[in-house]
Amino acid sequence: MSVEIFDELLLLAVQNGASDIVIKSDKAGMLRINGGLEEVDMPPIDGEDALEFVEESLPTNFREIWEMEGQVDFAYFLEQAGRFRVNAFLQRGSVSMVFRHIKSKIPTFEDLNLDKDTLKQFIEAKDGIVLVCGATGSGKSTTMACMLNYLNDLAEKHVVTLEDPIEYNFIDRRCVFNQREIGIDTPNFKKALRAVLRQNPDVILIGEMRDADTFETSISAAETGHLVFTTLHAASAQQAIMRLFEYFPPEKHELVRRKLSESLRGIIVQKLLPSLEEDSLVPAQEIMVVDSVVSSTIKYGKFDKIQSLLDVSPESGSRSFNKELFRLVKEGKVSKGNALRNSPNRHGLEMYLKGIFLSDSNRIIGN
Repeated sequence: MSVEIFDELLLLAVQNGASDIVIKSDKAGMLRINGGLEEVDMPPIDGEDALEFVEESLPTNFREIWEMEGQVDFAYFLEQAGRFRVNAFLQRGSVSMVFRHIKSKIPTFEDLNLDKDTLKQFIEAKDGIVLVCGATGSGKSTTMACMLNYLNDLAEKHVVTLEDPIEYNFIDRRCVFNQREIGIDTPNFKKALRAVLRQNPDVILIGEMRDADTFETSISAAETGHLVFTTLHAASAQQAIMRLFEYFPPEKHELVRRKLSESLRGIIVQKLLPSLEEDSLVPAQEIMVVDSVVSSTIKYGKFDKIQSLLDVSPESGSRSFNKELFRLVKEGKVSKGNALRNSPNRHGLEMYLKGIFLSDSNRIIGN
């Protein structure tokens, strides 16, 4: 089998609307379509061909990483199909790869079925940190790209992105974008983070909040008048906040709470659910807007109160996953069954669907 089969497989994936392509040596390729994996009718992919593809496609700067670590992230471009984010790795001594298709057109809020009125308040913030959270494949990068592309038509800003690898390519309109790819434009995240505040940005996108250095740089940037967008793997707004404290020893937690309460502007947590309207996926978002009440809750470490604040603060734009799932069911966008399967609190969602809600005074009220 020639390495050209990989290009043919990627083209087939794009033609069939696949979000990801999973390749394992000595197995047929798999396409992720609307959340499910489907095997392609093709001969098994030879391990030597998979290795040859990686070695031919890998940028020179990344070859040492591949040889030393047995895993590497890089970008791959196919003229007929566009750009892909690739993670190549060894498993049991053989090569596997996962390709994520990066669509060339940055979608709008309307394309993604996102709440523009709530999200734009994060984009219009003068400074602070906005966290976009969710599992791998939940659309975090696409949501951030959508938000920054909205900013591109809103104001004259200098935006610096630190990505591993670059996903969406931004075209300068009112904003000037400088996109730095880790391993190509800068050796690593640590060096890129040290330099970013000297590059005169108004807005900084950091591909992932991965350690204490990233957090401290984000805080420093927010405190000096910059707006920072970054991602974090977390299943809820409450979990996202608590995860940040894992980067620091207990004796620093009080300082971190104070700084976070002052700098955090909001948290978006996203899941993708099968749509009832068409053969596609629809995002469900838990949103926490940091107002004075939420800020005080973070400052004093009352993290167990966060979930209830999301349930009873609709005027700020905050909402829990259950409130969002309830809306999507009522609007006919997702099925009741899928909503319940994805709910972090199935009983609570069942109450909403019966018209029973929790009021601001914590009283149960009927609909």
